[in-house]
Amino acid sequence: MDVVYLFYENKNIRIPFYNYDKNLFSKLIKTRIGDWDPVRSQFIVKSEYGDTLISQVLANRPYMEVEKSPETPIIVGGFLNQNPTLCLLDDDTDAPAHIMDDIPCIEHHPLPDMFSQSWQVKLEAELQARKYSPNTLASYSYYNRDLCRCLQKPPEEITAVDVKNYLAYQNKTKNLSASTMNLALSAFKFFYTTVLKRDIVEEQRRPRQDKRLPVVLSKAEVKAVFDAEKNIKHRLLLMMAYSSGLRVSEVVSLRRSDIDPARKTVLVSSGKGRKDRYTLLSDQVIRILKEYYFLHDIKTWLFTGQSTAQHLSIRSAQKIFENALQKANVKKGASIHSLRHTFATHLLENGTDVRYIQELLGHRSIRTTERYTHVARRATLKIQSPLDTIEQKD
Repeated sequence: MDVVYLFYENKNIRIPFYNYDKNLFSKLIKTRIGDWDPVRSQFIVKSEYGDTLISQVLANRPYMEVEKSPETPIIVGGFLNQNPTLCLLDDDTDAPAHIMDDIPCIEHHPLPDMFSQSWQVKLEAELQARKYSPNTLASYSYYNRDLCRCLQKPPEEITAVDVKNYLAYQNKTKNLSASTMNLALSAFKFFYTTVLKRDIVEEQRRPRQDKRLPVVLSKAEVKAVFDAEKNIKHRLLLMMAYSSGLRVSEVVSLRRSDIDPARKTVLVSSGKGRKDRYTLLSDQVIRILKEYYFLHDIKTWLFTGQSTAQHLSIRSAQKIFENALQKANVKKGASIHSLRHTFATHLLENGTDVRYIQELLGHRSIRTTERYTHVARRATLKIQSPLDTIEQKD
């Protein structure tokens, strides 16, 4: 079933014809309430006619009204007894996995892509010239295409108001995190400033970051997760993420040559910010590595994917942790990144100086590392509640 899209702009209504519908076209022309734009294949309804005739023309046709008012960015009508979810992503969207996990969406008639291939090539060239990571390249490409697709405008016609409305829509209907919205804003700023040479997001204020404490597991919970995972490859991956404080992207991209059992170190090559660093290698991990090397012919990647020429995907590693967490019956809302948080917290509780922890984690700012003091056990940090000392004499 084809959906008719009504875009409200400057008091006019724009109806693009994605799939030519002769009956709808004839009805619109006969009403004489607007003009046909043959260049962009769309019908422009004049502002003085309002919505009344449009609803009559579209009788029993499914339609979506876009940006009709700031309070209701999307209005769905004409679906009879259907109750579709409001969403602007189609089922074969090329959004990266870490973005799609944050977006609730179901299938609906896809909007045409208004971000041309030539702009895509220019954006990728600028990003690659600055050695941005593949994840950043995928995210920046996705958000710039999605902005143009949602508003059905090419990049040259996007305005600062369009960016603001897009972000407002994301916040209202998809409930994205502040960090995800900031990522989208960074994507727009890079493209329109660096590629299009027109800074339309200069005055856009960034969403306030959520100040949430990390989820940390107890030592018993960590052990339960490891014991629940019987596959040696999967168990080793989880143990290294915890014992070395690695990000999921870092642990899946480890090479055999990065492991130095003699010095008990792990080399993290091109971590976040393209920085190399060394971190700890556990004695227990060294023992399991010997067994792992005996069972598997490891040449390059420590954790291979379906092909030995490629390392394990991030999503596969996340799934491994999720399955182990479920088998261990740990009820906390933890992710594989929680193993890194737990590594830092446990080191702090063991009395390790916060600056050493900063180096092991590869944090640029000490303030990032200091947040673990908020979740470390107060008894280990020698802090007592005043209630526990109320009987003591001053």
